[in-house]
Amino acid sequence: MALDGVEEFLSTCCATTSAWPHEPAAVDYHATEGRSWRPALSADGARTARLPEPGTTPATAAGASLRGAAGELVLALYGRIPVGSLKVDGDRRLFDQLLAWDPDE
Repeated sequence: MALDGVEEFLSTCCATTSAWPHEPAAVDYHATEGRSWRPALSADGARTARLPEPGTTPATAAGASLRGAAGELVLALYGRIPVGSLKVDGDRRLFDQLLAWDPDE
């Protein structure tokens, strides 16, 4: 159920044609249950794709990644727990920018 929650949040709440106001970036979300997603952020907006199965490497690296149980990822996406309470790799600032971004402004 929590895996569906992560996917729904990233494919609906993080999908927009509003320009990302920072340098283009990609961030990965990895659920310990086995699924991973990558929102790509650019002047064209934000689009999320599911990453290939674990053990395969995407063509390009993300600027940052967040790893935890799906339930923890959902809580972090909704700002209920701090991103730092999960395993963060790469530029943590990207998650701070993403959480602070309001595409409607």
